[in-house]
Amino acid sequence: MPNTESATFAAGCFWGVEKVFKKEFKDAGIETRVGYTGGDVPNPTYKQVCSGTTQHAESIQIKFDPEKVSYATLVEHFYKTHDPTTKYRQGNDIGSQYRSAIFYHSQEQKQIAEQVTEQVRERALSDKSLYQNSNIETEIVAAGVFYDAEDYHQNYLVSINV
Repeated sequence: MPNTESATFAAGCFWGVEKVFKKEFKDAGIETRVGYTGGDVPNPTYKQVCSGTTQHAESIQIKFDPEKVSYATLVEHFYKTHDPTTKYRQGNDIGSQYRSAIFYHSQEQKQIAEQVTEQVRERALSDKSLYQNSNIETEIVAAGVFYDAEDYHQNYLVSINV
């Protein structure tokens, strides 16, 4: 992709997050990788991240063409894919590795993430059925090093057609 940007999100188990983004934006030609970011252990393994001791989050990194899909649209979809009101939990997945986080790659992305998050917060306050509660727990932090997950995790749910 000639005009490519990166977007990095954590919203629970990376398999499901990758699948919903690939399904929603298949016509926009996004590319995805699942991996780990936001922690303090270099080159973590899946087993290490699952232990909860690395502070990494299971994440998805998306390469996208902003002329085909905007960063704001990706952030809005991110909020539709999980419950951002639960700290360190998505469904049965519990631990800091399953937290809700937006890892921004520029100041412009940070501003967009904050604006969209505020809109989601306002919707959650007015529509109590939207999430478990109205307190948005999503972290918005600068992107650091993204470590690719092991090959067998890449496109996992897509490849087994679940």
